[in-house]
Amino acid sequence: MQGATSQTPSGPFSVVHLSPCFVQTAAGLALSKDICGHAGSVNIAKISTIDRIAASMPQKRRLSYRHGHGESSRVSSRTYDLVLFGASGFTGRLVAEYLQKNAGPTRWAIAGRDRAKLEKTKEELGLKEVPILIADSRDEAALKGIAEQTKVVCSTVGPYAKYGTPLVEQCVAAGTAYCDLTGESHWIRVMIDQFHERAVQSGARIVHCCGFDSIPSDLGTLMMAEYAERVQKKKVDKVRMRVMSMRGGVSGGTVASMLGIFEAAKDKKIRGILGDPYSLLPKGAPRGPDKNDNFTPHKDEDRGRWTGPFIMASVNTRIVRRSNALLGYRYGDDFSYEEATDTGRGASGWMRSTAMTAALGAFAATATLPGFSALYGKILPQPGEGPSKEKRESGSFRFQFFADGATGTVAGRGDPGYAATSCMLGEASLCLANDALSSDGGILTPASAMGFTLIERLKKAGMTFEVTGQSTT
Repeated sequence: MQGATSQTPSGPFSVVHLSPCFVQTAAGLALSKDICGHAGSVNIAKISTIDRIAASMPQKRRLSYRHGHGESSRVSSRTYDLVLFGASGFTGRLVAEYLQKNAGPTRWAIAGRDRAKLEKTKEELGLKEVPILIADSRDEAALKGIAEQTKVVCSTVGPYAKYGTPLVEQCVAAGTAYCDLTGESHWIRVMIDQFHERAVQSGARIVHCCGFDSIPSDLGTLMMAEYAERVQKKKVDKVRMRVMSMRGGVSGGTVASMLGIFEAAKDKKIRGILGDPYSLLPKGAPRGPDKNDNFTPHKDEDRGRWTGPFIMASVNTRIVRRSNALLGYRYGDDFSYEEATDTGRGASGWMRSTAMTAALGAFAATATLPGFSALYGKILPQPGEGPSKEKRESGSFRFQFFADGATGTVAGRGDPGYAATSCMLGEASLCLANDALSSDGGILTPASAMGFTLIERLKKAGMTFEVTGQSTT
């Protein structure tokens, strides 16, 4: 499905990757009266009320997290270093192809529920030496068997709120690291409440959002924080991220996750979680100064450029704020972070910003009406479908980060949601499997779990991570 395309002085901008985060943003826009940070308890997950947590804690309380726990002998002696779960799906196949080219001596296997499809994937990608493991996403015994055989499970099976919980539970129990591509922040909240403490005890590093949402945002902010510490001798305090260009496509799996979030958002309490800017903080963590995501045209006065909503801000911003807390408030107690799409200067920039806001609002208004979810399910790509190889290879993205006179850039080649994401998830899984990391177990983020170790991997893989001492517009 093609979105609005415009031309800015910085290059082409195509809003065509409709991630689950787009729906969270849309739901927040359509249901703004319900998302002022008042998240209630969700029956299916026993989620704690975010406001009640904030009200009951001492102000500016610091959380302590142990580091350097190391890898246990029971994990290091396992049959596989890495198992890719969902390898026959559209995105899973791309990750399998990436691992085939880049895994080196890593002992890895592919897994899923359909042996015939996995055999076809194995044959077509030339994975002659890669074993196949069979497990349905609801078969706890089979999932337990996989988790206990490997150091890391990399999952591309979504929607995660529908299919992901049993696998996470088995990885936590086995002390097995896990990474995925979810953009479903309400589900991540469930995982935090159900499994964080257990993962701390077992040593399992559970790392959500290891694709386009939210690696560029999370690691880009960490990069800016390190620059502020090393060069400016201060904490970063505030970071603004601007999407300067983005071109890509949408897959049926993304559509399924998208529609799943709309279904979940019928529950007022879940809408509250989706709209709360601090919904993913650890229990007892202090809330910062940030308010709801910006859904209106806005001008960055210091840059003289207009901005519009960014479809993925609703999960990226939550992940970045969780990273700050898990890293012991490395960015500051009053750290502020926000994201938007750069639409250019002058009247044309304002028009593009206004059009983007209107389009997002129109989608939100129709998608929450009865019958429209089914309609979108019919006209949008089905699971297993996605952009062509040509479109994946022609895509790209470029983010800029602004903080106290310094400008950072995170950029990548290839469709951000698929070609670039397969690289990011592939490298994250290899990082968890092979690299010496100082983080302990828990429901973590890319920055808190892998940090600069992953940044270096991604730079070697062709992504750009760099900081300059002045603004570049």
